[in-house]
Amino acid sequence: MTSQRPGIDGVANLDTGRYRRRGYPEAVYCEGKSIEQLTAIATQLRETGGAGTTLFTRASAEQAAAVRAVLPEAAEHADARLLAWPAEPPPPTGGLVLTLTAGTSDLPVAREAQLSARYLGRRSELVADVGVAGLHRLLARIEDLRCADAIIVAAGMDGALPSVVAGLVEVPVVALPTSVGYGAAFGGIAPLLTMLNACAPGVGVVNIDNGYGAGHLAAQIARGPADGR
Repeated sequence: MTSQRPGIDGVANLDTGRYRRRGYPEAVYCEGKSIEQLTAIATQLRETGGAGTTLFTRASAEQAAAVRAVLPEAAEHADARLLAWPAEPPPPTGGLVLTLTAGTSDLPVAREAQLSARYLGRRSELVADVGVAGLHRLLARIEDLRCADAIIVAAGMDGALPSVVAGLVEVPVVALPTSVGYGAAFGGIAPLLTMLNACAPGVGVVNIDNGYGAGHLAAQIARGPADGR
């Protein structure tokens, strides 16, 4: 059994053995945590080291500054509300994870997904603004889609894009509903339900705006023998 290092009393109990156990390190979800709590977590990570890349997700500008005060070498991706420590992604192994967005407004969540897959060790690329309102834009990238080993599709509004993509490719599609849309989109519930009801097979759905979860799942799907795990 993998031993655990002591936690931080009253704050957190870091899962420092997760990388050895699962092949992927623990991530720190920043939303809802105080500056003091994040400082304590970042300090323990610095002191214990750890294997793999630790991601700090859903970080505000103030929270990102607090993490970088302790881990100044961490990479900050403000467009994705994400920090990574160490800053350099590991050498890519396995296959290609391709992330698509239906619109430009989906980019923050899609970037979280793309970067999560990259820092978890996959080749990771992003194609933006290829939604169903102009289907020719997607069809113009069909060869890119067919080179991927897993595809993440981030969409709000009606959430139709994952079904379309899944009907064009032979690899799994991770559907990522976003909270983008007018009132009847209900903060992402409408695209979530559309994706859950996809008629195309091979579509798996993560929670609303869960870019990290989508990137992690796609990274696991695209893991290849070169990973050595």
